[in-house]
Amino acid sequence: MRLLAISDLHVSYPRNRQWVEDLPPGEPGDWLLVVGDVGEKAEDIEWVLRTLRARFGTVIWVPGNHDLWAHPRDPLPLRGVERYDYLVRVCRGLGVITPEDPYPRWEGPGGPAVIVPLFVLYDYSFRPDGASTKQEGLELAYQSGIIGTDERHLYPDPYPSREAWCQARIDATLPRLAALHPALPTILVNHFPLTRTPTRILRYPAFAQWCGTDQTADWHRRFRAQTVVYGHLHIPRTTWEDGVRFEEVSLGYPREQDRHPNRPRTLTQILPSGPLRTLRPFTRQG
Repeated sequence: MRLLAISDLHVSYPRNRQWVEDLPPGEPGDWLLVVGDVGEKAEDIEWVLRTLRARFGTVIWVPGNHDLWAHPRDPLPLRGVERYDYLVRVCRGLGVITPEDPYPRWEGPGGPAVIVPLFVLYDYSFRPDGASTKQEGLELAYQSGIIGTDERHLYPDPYPSREAWCQARIDATLPRLAALHPALPTILVNHFPLTRTPTRILRYPAFAQWCGTDQTADWHRRFRAQTVVYGHLHIPRTTWEDGVRFEEVSLGYPREQDRHPNRPRTLTQILPSGPLRTLRPFTRQG
């Protein structure tokens, strides 16, 4: 019985889709965390989750920014909250746990622990040095040519901005976290890193603006995290903050796999604790 994790499958790339097709089934008691950026098309996301649900005892999904894009290649004409709600309904039809469901309790090796799937966006507070406002940060990003594609495809409807949607998600999540049993540790799972520290390794610091919010910087301490699981950066590695293990579990793009042949191409074992990993920094722009 293992708790496993993967993120950033990006199955619009044929090689990554083949990786999912070739993934062997786990043991009946294995749980799998799917930590966002499955794909840009709703039908691809449903195919992946249906495939994985048939191979693992429990599957838990949190959305990534690509999953929420209103991409011109996707025939599904939904964006913002409507798109997220649609994907939640798809998950529930497949028996996949989402951030909108009761948090499940892990009773296997390394437990007990509460698995907490989160949907927390970003608010441009991970600004580059020299920028005191969002506008200044974006200007530095445009000058460097490193612009998050979310600016074209991630709509916050009906909220007026992505940061307003982020704030609404934080406001909805904090009471649920505060209500958790104070004696139980947690496994916090979010597509975006919960602290700014993992973004310090980015080759292009301006990209960090699309990577999280300072408002979650103490959640691993406040809510007794045993491990924090995240993706988005495409830099799979193990780090530690305040004695808490942080695991970046991205598969990433094929070009990144070719550029870094030693990077992991397997599921990451979260519980019982798996091997620790380190990796040198590399470009992340998508």
